[in-house]
Amino acid sequence: MRDLTYHDRLYAALLARDSTYDGVALVGVTSTGIFCRLTCPARKPRPENCRWFGTAAQAAAAGFRPCLRCHPGDGVPPLVAQLTAALAARPGHRWSEGDLLALGHDPSTVRRVFRQHLGQSFLQMARAARLRQGMAALTRGDAMIEAQLEAGFDSASGFREAFARLFGHPPHLMRGASDLRADWIDTPLGGMIAIADDAALHLLEFTDRKALPQGLRRLSARAGGRIGLGRTAVTDRTEAALQAFFAGREGRLDLPLHLHGTPFQMRVWQELQAISAGQTRSYGQLASAIGRPTAVRAVAAANGANRLALVVPCHRVIGTDGTMTGYAGGLWRKERLIALERAYGAAPELPHEA
Repeated sequence: MRDLTYHDRLYAALLARDSTYDGVALVGVTSTGIFCRLTCPARKPRPENCRWFGTAAQAAAAGFRPCLRCHPGDGVPPLVAQLTAALAARPGHRWSEGDLLALGHDPSTVRRVFRQHLGQSFLQMARAARLRQGMAALTRGDAMIEAQLEAGFDSASGFREAFARLFGHPPHLMRGASDLRADWIDTPLGGMIAIADDAALHLLEFTDRKALPQGLRRLSARAGGRIGLGRTAVTDRTEAALQAFFAGREGRLDLPLHLHGTPFQMRVWQELQAISAGQTRSYGQLASAIGRPTAVRAVAAANGANRLALVVPCHRVIGTDGTMTGYAGGLWRKERLIALERAYGAAPELPHEA
């Protein structure tokens, strides 16, 4: 069933030509067969003729054509496309505001556009890319100094500190034999750390989540400190499932999981997995579903303690009034994920205008 609160919010953004939704959602107009950005200057359709999509590919797959005025199929702003391509070409480079100025860009403009479109600044993305380079080098078995240099860090201490902030451990503690393996997976919404053994996925988190180091330390303690760098077949399966999810091919991330939590938390997480892509629940509805209608705050706390992002879809829980609240991965990601999933749970086609 169509989520009217979400529909009304996007329709209001369409009427206001709200640029904060650029890259978050697209509108398909059933009366014309065309899809547009929400900032498109064209005449606005009636609300009952609107369908919402997270990507141009989803809109095209549903039979809509791109608008010739706002060019929604272009995907990302040219500034973002140019600089992300430059970052991909030089992932180990220590990017600075001086580099941006040399390329003819105002650093404050770059920061604003990247945060608006990707939820983080270009320089934050560049730092994450450098850490990934170092992580890949350590996984290959390179010496620590080689990993440090490949990551673009001048000092070993700087590399160790940056690595420890991400993982909760300095790199030398993750190089030995281990039962669990940690690796980096790229997604359209940013890098994720996946930790798995040969049987199950134990953790999947966005790398910029503030609680990630704490979660890794707790998992390491449960595993007796035996977390190393690398991947397993479960990691490969996770990466393939994420690719299918973001490509609009599969809304359910069906993976073998090992949940680490109290019986109450695991009951909440199991109920979260029962929410289909394209649907949302309030915290109160979730509490009622597990037979604990007065435990709304405890349910919210369990939601926040989830360490398997997207697979245990805590982003599908919203406020009673429909507001986007309580997502540790960033509200900008929550908006995009729900927009993406509208295609999975789309309502039947509405009648065209007469």
